[in-house]
Amino acid sequence: MQFTTSIFNRAVTIEMMNSDIYQMKEPVDVLLDDKHVLTTTKNVFSLTGLLPDHHYKIAVIAQNDRADGEIHTLKESVLFNVKDFGAKGDGVSNDTTFIQTAILSCPDNGTVYVPKGTYFVTPLFMKSNLTLWLDEGAELLGSADRRDYPILPGMTRSTDEKKEYSLSSWEGNPLTSFASLITAINCEHVDIIGPGTINGNAEAGDWWQNHRTKRLAWRPNTVFFNGCNHMRMQNVTVKNSPCWTIHPYYCDDLSFLNLTIQNPYDSPNTDGFDPESCKNVLLLGTKISVGDDCVAIKSGKFYMARNHFKRTENIVIRNCDFERGHGSVTVGSEIAGGVTGVKVEQCLFDATDRGVRIKTRRGRGERSLLDEISFDKIFMKNVHMPMTFNMFYFCDPDGHTDFVQNTDPAPVDELTPKIGSIRVKNTECVGVDSCFLCAYGLPEMPIEKISLENVTASFLPKEEQRLDRPVMMDRFEPIKGVGIWACNVKEMDIKNVTIHGANETEPVLKNVLTAAFDQLNYETR
Repeated sequence: MQFTTSIFNRAVTIEMMNSDIYQMKEPVDVLLDDKHVLTTTKNVFSLTGLLPDHHYKIAVIAQNDRADGEIHTLKESVLFNVKDFGAKGDGVSNDTTFIQTAILSCPDNGTVYVPKGTYFVTPLFMKSNLTLWLDEGAELLGSADRRDYPILPGMTRSTDEKKEYSLSSWEGNPLTSFASLITAINCEHVDIIGPGTINGNAEAGDWWQNHRTKRLAWRPNTVFFNGCNHMRMQNVTVKNSPCWTIHPYYCDDLSFLNLTIQNPYDSPNTDGFDPESCKNVLLLGTKISVGDDCVAIKSGKFYMARNHFKRTENIVIRNCDFERGHGSVTVGSEIAGGVTGVKVEQCLFDATDRGVRIKTRRGRGERSLLDEISFDKIFMKNVHMPMTFNMFYFCDPDGHTDFVQNTDPAPVDELTPKIGSIRVKNTECVGVDSCFLCAYGLPEMPIEKISLENVTASFLPKEEQRLDRPVMMDRFEPIKGVGIWACNVKEMDIKNVTIHGANETEPVLKNVLTAAFDQLNYETR
């Protein structure tokens, strides 16, 4: 038994190194300096309330095994208690100015401490080289009045008209939006640690009403990082977001550890975690239950890819639990800059509409290459449609036009996107409904390669299966109980795949150039 650590000034997050999915089969006891502090089954957990610049011994003890290690917490220059700056924490008084003053006054490597209490706030802006510590029982409660939120211009041209500066983004375009409850612009080396809560409080306002209508500005996120580097969030609950919950934008080297992200199942466009045009991102040990995609990996629309090109690269998602939502892990659809190198491992997908969800469309452009996307050791429970790959996604105002939806070949040009290699292995899906795998590539740009290895899928009984469209495109009729359906794919490589209880006994393949099936088994009930 072994573990690794991510160390903060007053906390540590521990990841058990095993092959279990999200949680261990048996509980373990955790000792800190030989004192019992925690019993858990989670593969990823945090210890909080530590002292800075301090040496600790850690032991993790199972029934017949033990792992030992040592850590040294980071140094801290000062601890600023926001109540010393005038914050009340009574849930009624507006504490924004007092907390913002503590943040702006904090020297490098200092900590802004938010003790137990409810702090009514409007957007707070981070600065570099500090820790924001939300202690147990501490909650930042967002104002429900949009007039309390500063507006961030989407794009501003430099004075010499040679550059553009994007302060905000809305669904892949640099459009004017409200500032988020936690906003960081061009910051670096910021840690936001828990176990407190950031509450967007959207249900108390009108954020989710007429959500497609711009009022003053587009809806805010709850946490927004723009142009930031070396940012970390640890052991925090983020909930009730007006729109996307955590949205890193043009950032590098980010870690999100042991978070809880919660939005009501019927809250519109409340994605959990949306890295956009980012590089080197780790999402670890996080539980997400939201009203849209749990994770949506993005890289903007055509304008941003053409004028501010940055591909999303090296995204690692591990030991997470994704519940409800439209998709567990989605790539797209605002994806014009492309995505390469996504690894999703040891995750639980629970009752989401789709599990592995890739979505793009004509118009995303030639830089929109989605490649090297892999899933390993995934357990999907009651996921209606475990794998969907769609190059006709009907998003945006022109999404239903003939340009996007025509299934006849179109010219390959600067507006044509591409899907490269997608790999899923060591995965079990139970409670499948409409379709196990549905892939629809463009006729002029087929999906390069889909690989499945060591995968099982079990359908619900026929009387419980629902008729549905696994891919959101106009020219696809609803289906149910279908194992594998693929159209416009260059290569399919299927090894040791078993499908239980499908209504069909062989794959439905249309314009699949090469299909290699090594132990593909259809089993009837």
